[in-house]
Amino acid sequence: MEGLQLNNYDALLNRAMAGLTRPGSSGERFEMPKAIVSVIGARTIVNNFADVADRLNRDPHHVLKYLAKEMATAGSFESGKGYFQGKFSRETINRLVEAYTNRFVICPVCKRPDTKVERKERLSFLVCEACGARSSILTT
Repeated sequence: MEGLQLNNYDALLNRAMAGLTRPGSSGERFEMPKAIVSVIGARTIVNNFADVADRLNRDPHHVLKYLAKEMATAGSFESGKGYFQGKFSRETINRLVEAYTNRFVICPVCKRPDTKVERKERLSFLVCEACGARSSILTT
């Protein structure tokens, strides 16, 4: 009987240890997505653009519009990739994705990413599903 309890204890302990975060990760459930950028000629391509927008839980066209406006260039979204006219570094793109995240994704009250954008008439609001805060935002 005691051997059965030890096996059950070991199984429970292994299950609990598997749920712990590893030292290599930050432990946060939301990590800022990193853009994979390549420059071909006079165009900059964000190869994982759809993945970045998906991890931010935002419409890819809204993210594209913001990035294009901030870089003062034309942009397009085709088959999961974002295309921008001009040469932009990976650091520039990732810095702008971080700025977008801070402005349109992270709740200003509780600092969680569990938000959605709601439009009411001509105004847009960032509504937090974690704390219930409702903040007005300027759309791009």
